[in-house]
Amino acid sequence: MTPDLNEIQREIDLIKARNKKVEADKAWETSWARRFLIAITTYFLIVIFMYVVKFEKPFLGAIIPSIAYLLSVSTMPFLKKLWISKRK
Repeated sequence: MTPDLNEIQREIDLIKARNKKVEADKAWETSWARRFLIAITTYFLIVIFMYVVKFEKPFLGAIIPSIAYLLSVSTMPFLKKLWISKRK
């Protein structure tokens, strides 16, 4: 039994909708907005931790891991391209 044109069109529409969702998810995963939100969240969580354990100057100390995170994700595209080129 062959599928009719309506069923094929419905399947194509489902695939297109899925592709749009995947593209939006990928855009979010690679966005600087996401990276900054993670860095800010990391900063505040570390401040809370350092404050609880009575770390001297927790607001200053928490900057280091947040900046380290931003530096690490900013080098990822370069390292990814390098890794891909070496695998070919």
